[in-house]
Amino acid sequence: MEIIKTAIEGVVIIEPRLFKDDRGYFFESFSQREFAEKVRKVDFVQDNESKSSYGVLRGLHFQKPPYAQSKLVRVIKGSVLDVAVDIRKGSPTFGEHVSVELTEENHRQFFIPRGFAHGFVVLTEEVIFQYKCDNFYAPQCEGALAWDDPALKIDWKVPADKIILSGKDQHHECLEEASWLFDYNENLY
Repeated sequence: MEIIKTAIEGVVIIEPRLFKDDRGYFFESFSQREFAEKVRKVDFVQDNESKSSYGVLRGLHFQKPPYAQSKLVRVIKGSVLDVAVDIRKGSPTFGEHVSVELTEENHRQFFIPRGFAHGFVVLTEEVIFQYKCDNFYAPQCEGALAWDDPALKIDWKVPADKIILSGKDQHHECLEEASWLFDYNENLY
């Protein structure tokens, strides 16, 4: 696997080593040993999969300690714009984001460490999205930010009138008003 660093330390894009021939292709989608050597030691405990249609936006979500989560995400079918927002108070990149297009063709994966809000929007007719988490889902620790916070300056690549949100995702705070954020100096692992 090739690790592509982004503008925010710890947030990385992973390009798999793809082996193609006339039968199709093969790639190793995850190796705990190689991930620990090249990115960080993470023990994933839960795998999730979602299916969504064009314009569905899920996010910007995070979990608070003691159930903070890192995520390793990828697309099985279709295409998404995936976004990680640094929400660690005191971080030199606080409020900044990284976005990457994940597609069934590029096979890229995106690692979002603890201390970040995460979201994605579907760019194709349908998407199947998978993600690994290093902590279990804990509804009492859920947190979220407004997907359309103007201070974040996220270009979701889908017109606002085509965005489809859950009822819950329609009513989140902007970063400036957020009642809870991570502390950059806190060890989240």
